[in-house]
Amino acid sequence: MLKKELRKAYKIKRQELNDEELAFKSLQIANQLVNMPIWEHVYYHLFLTITEQKEVQTEFILPILLGKDKEVVISKSNFELGTLTHYLLTENTQLRKNSYGIPEPVEGLLVPENKLDVVFIPLLAFDKKGCRVGYGKGFYDRFLMKCRPDTIKIGLSIFDAVSEISDATQADVRLDYCVTPEEIYSFS
Repeated sequence: MLKKELRKAYKIKRQELNDEELAFKSLQIANQLVNMPIWEHVYYHLFLTITEQKEVQTEFILPILLGKDKEVVISKSNFELGTLTHYLLTENTQLRKNSYGIPEPVEGLLVPENKLDVVFIPLLAFDKKGCRVGYGKGFYDRFLMKCRPDTIKIGLSIFDAVSEISDATQADVRLDYCVTPEEIYSFS
């Protein structure tokens, strides 16, 4: 399927989930992450859930990261430039939702992309080759291109892989893994 078709279909599928289903599936994803070979690193980038879009609820992942004494990094969006700026999450970090409903740090300690070891990535759909479909603005593709080649890219998805995203290009940054409630897909 084409990205545009997948984007439309999976936005509808997510909206059909009730809050209990979404929370349960998000918790299953967090539990899957515990079993992955990714915990020897230091800097973990985590997206904060857009509740209105029924994204994977990353509040189940945050205690795992903190419990393992990891440095958690979150982003702030610049919609004029289509870029993300990254900040260390601390107990003093103040969050405020932007006009798109994304919780973001008001200010804080900047973290450059080349420091990031693991990045958890929001998505609408993904395929069996590690290609993903996001919201279509390219924020994460631009961000991931600035990361080190060995940065581990992990998509989080409520739904299983589609067979192929037919209009994926070389400019699309591929995932190393995608974690669903039932499966860990590896694309390495």
